[in-house]
Amino acid sequence: MSPVHFELMSAAFRGAGFNLVIPPLPDRAAIEEGLKYVNNDACYPTIIVIGQLIHALKSGEYDLNNTSILLAQTGGGCRATNYVAIARKALRDAGMGQVPVLSLRKDNNSNFTLSWSLFKNLVISIIYGDLLMRVLYRVRPYEKQPGAAQALYNRWLAKCKEKLASGNSHNFKRNIFGIVRDFEQLEIDEQCIKPRVGLVGEILVKYHPTANNHLVEMLEREGAEVVVPDLLDFFLYCFYDSTVRYQLLAGTFLDKLKGDITRRVIELYRRHLRKALAASKRFQPPLTIEQIAQLAAKHLSLGNFTGEGWLLTGEMIELIHSGVQNIVCMQPFACLPNHIVGKGMIREIRRHYPEVNIVAIDYDPGASEVNQQNRIKLMLSNAKKKLQQSITPQPRLYPKPS
Repeated sequence: MSPVHFELMSAAFRGAGFNLVIPPLPDRAAIEEGLKYVNNDACYPTIIVIGQLIHALKSGEYDLNNTSILLAQTGGGCRATNYVAIARKALRDAGMGQVPVLSLRKDNNSNFTLSWSLFKNLVISIIYGDLLMRVLYRVRPYEKQPGAAQALYNRWLAKCKEKLASGNSHNFKRNIFGIVRDFEQLEIDEQCIKPRVGLVGEILVKYHPTANNHLVEMLEREGAEVVVPDLLDFFLYCFYDSTVRYQLLAGTFLDKLKGDITRRVIELYRRHLRKALAASKRFQPPLTIEQIAQLAAKHLSLGNFTGEGWLLTGEMIELIHSGVQNIVCMQPFACLPNHIVGKGMIREIRRHYPEVNIVAIDYDPGASEVNQQNRIKLMLSNAKKKLQQSITPQPRLYPKPS
């Protein structure tokens, strides 16, 4: 789903003794595999995920009698709830029914249990991924030596993967501050100013380069700086929903307590990232999930927690408060939750922030990439025009003599 984060998470699994393999990013052939085995009524992420897995298993690189599939899936009303069932049916239809499908979420037929050490290292790997993504996207558009930011990123990625694969988390804090220090010292053009564009939307389309047609690279080529919210916020949002269920619906106090404890444990590890970013001059620390919830609650009920729910709206408000006035809101075609809390909230957000520049883009196997790019380029053109007006002194208008 997210090349930055999943590469680190796979190292954490290897450190726990699992031979975990992340399939390569799919091309059009993998999407065609998904269309072959998944009903077109399912959302685009379902088609990509199943197609990516089937395409990898058909490559001949794996012993199908000694290979399992591990899937993470959301719950509730999102169609991603059916990933495991759809994957099992697709494998049977493809003649690979012997391959078991395990779920990271509680499932009646399979339950993959995380040990404490693996859970801790997965949290650390996501924090590493969020930090590397933040600092890379922040400095790469302004680097004086082409490729310098990517080379620094690759060096730190290899170092973090090595630590995670060894199961050693003792240098976690030192690595966090080291990453920020090195990217803080990377030589960039301090005089260059580019429009900042935030990316929000359905979680897979937001992070998956194939699903969003490599939007980050496209925006940087067009002269923008990309800002992508942290992946860890999605998991914190899921745990915070137990508090919302207790306050607004029929949630239990025990579930609320479990969610509160889990969030505090995660934030205990995340505090190093906050301190390192807060002490820097180039970077900003993320808001807590409670702060994002407070921002979102001014515009919609926190009872909206199907799919990305209120987090999607909260991320847009967080971006605006951090100085990002241009936003691309991405959703798979016919993703009902995201059309409500994403595209459906644009008018409300513009009512409170009239200067914000938001464009909603639908992604689908049959969607026109040219049309998507044209709409994004139009948004970017307006962003550059506004930026130019803000940094160019406006001529003083004198009243005409009477």
